[in-house]
Amino acid sequence: MINIISSSRYKINRKLLKQEMNKILKNYGIPDNALFNLIFVGKKKMKTIASQYKKENAALPVLSFSYLDKNNTFEKEDPLGEIFICYPLTILLAAERERKVDVIISQLVKHGIDNILR
Repeated sequence: MINIISSSRYKINRKLLKQEMNKILKNYGIPDNALFNLIFVGKKKMKTIASQYKKENAALPVLSFSYLDKNNTFEKEDPLGEIFICYPLTILLAAERERKVDVIISQLVKHGIDNILR
């Protein structure tokens, strides 16, 4: 199960994101019932998270946190991990790269999942 947590002011295509995430997770052999959280935050919150967990004093576009044990196993009730995406930075990245916001979000999600499952 994929949980997408976001402010109502962020334009998120939830259906597309869930499809993309399920496709990526399927490529890793992760079952559909695996729990995953995707959280969209603003710059201040991302800067706080990055400062607290990465010791970086800057807002990062994406941060991922794995909840897998040392053997990379999980119980179906336990979350695999969480991905935090800074929505304002995503908008800036999309403008810089001349891409759609959905494309950049998909790339960030894939990057986060790759970091969690590798």
